[in-house]
Amino acid sequence: MSKNYLGLWLILICAFVAFAATSVSEDFHIGSYKPKSSRIAQTMGLKEPQVSARKVKGAASRASQGRRPDKAVTTDTTSKTILFIGDSMLEGLSPRLAHYAKQNGHKLYSVIWYSSTSEVWGNSNKLASYIRQIKPNYIFICLGANELFVRDIITKRDKYVKKILKDIGNIPYIWIGPPNWKPDTGINDLIASNTRPGCYFKSDGMHFDRAKDGAHPTRSSAILWMDSVARWMPRHAEHPIKMKYPKDKSGRPIKIYVHQPSER
Repeated sequence: MSKNYLGLWLILICAFVAFAATSVSEDFHIGSYKPKSSRIAQTMGLKEPQVSARKVKGAASRASQGRRPDKAVTTDTTSKTILFIGDSMLEGLSPRLAHYAKQNGHKLYSVIWYSSTSEVWGNSNKLASYIRQIKPNYIFICLGANELFVRDIITKRDKYVKKILKDIGNIPYIWIGPPNWKPDTGINDLIASNTRPGCYFKSDGMHFDRAKDGAHPTRSSAILWMDSVARWMPRHAEHPIKMKYPKDKSGRPIKIYVHQPSER
C-alpha cells in the first residue's frame, strides 16, 4: 500500500474514533459546543439506548397493571368460602368457577344482579349484607360491562367503585374486568386505579366468541375466560388460592342468589 493511501486510512480511522467518542460520552464538548450524540455506539453495543421518562413510565404502567408488587407469594392451599358477585356475565363465569371450587375444596356462593353496575351495587347494602350472611374469606367480582360507554366515568362512578371495595375491606378479592366488545370510556382504567396491585384481571383485549347479543361471551368462551383467570392467579394475584384445573365439568354453587334490574 502506498504512503499516500496509508495516510488517508490513518485520517479516516482517527475521524471514526473521534465520531464514536461523541456517541459514547455524554460529556464530550468542543469548546462551548456539544455535538449531538450519534447512534453508532448503540449499534455497536457500546451504549445502552436512551429511553424517555414518558416511555418508561407508560411501559411500567402497562406492565404492572393487574400485577402484584415484585415479591414472593405462596399460593394459599386452604379451602375457601367464595362469594362471587356481579352482573349477567356470571351466567357464564359462575358455573366454571363452581367446577374449580369442587376440584379444589372451596365453597361457592354466587349473586347475579341482572343489568347491575358499580353504581347499583355501590348504592345498596347488598354486598355488605351478603358478606355478613355468608362470611366469605375470598371474593370474586365481575362488573363493568354495563358501564363501558358511560361518559365522564370518573365523576359518575368512582365513589361507587370505592364503596364496593370499602365493603370488601380486608377480604382477599379478584375483580374480573368486563369483556369489551368496543373501546370503553374509561371503566377499565377506573377500576384498575382503585384496586390493589394483583387484584384486577383485565379482560379487555382478550378474544371472545359472542352470543347473539354481541356482548356476552358464549358458554364455551366463558369457560376459557375463567380458565384464563385461574392461570393468571398463581403468578400475578395478590392472594392466589388453590385453583387446579377441574378434571370434569361437575360442581355447582352452594347457592345462587338472583336479583332483577328493578331491585334498586
